[in-house]
Amino acid sequence: MPIRAKRTSDGSLVQVLPDGTTRPLEDTTDWPRLRAMRDEQVRAAALSDPDAQPLTDADMARMRLVPRVKTLRRALGLTQEEFAARYQIPLGTLRDWEQARAEPDQPARAYLKAIAGDPQDVERALKASAGAK
Repeated sequence: MPIRAKRTSDGSLVQVLPDGTTRPLEDTTDWPRLRAMRDEQVRAAALSDPDAQPLTDADMARMRLVPRVKTLRRALGLTQEEFAARYQIPLGTLRDWEQARAEPDQPARAYLKAIAGDPQDVERALKASAGAK
C-alpha cells in the first residue's frame, strides 16, 4: 500500500492518513520494510504508483524552472512585498525575475547570493547604511 505524504510549511514530512489527518513520517512503521527493498523492487513499486510516474521529454519541455529568487524568498518565508522592501529591490523587478520576464544581471545575482548566504547580515547592513545618511 503506497504511503501518501506531504511537506508541511515548516519543511517536515508528514504521512497523510486515510481520514485526512497527518502524523510525522518518521513515525511510520514502513521504513524497515522500505529499507529492506532492493533497488529494482523500489523502482517497480514507484512505477506501480500512477501518481509517481517518471517525467517524459514532453513533460520536461512544458515545465519551467522556478527562478532561484522565488525559491530564496519562499525559504525566507517572505511575501514578494516583504522581500522587496526588506532588501530594497523594486517590487516590479522582483516580480519580473520571479515570473521569468527578466533575469537578474550579474550585480543583482551577486546581491541575491549574499542574501542567500546570510539574510540577517544583509538586512543589518542595509539598516546601518540607512541610519548613516
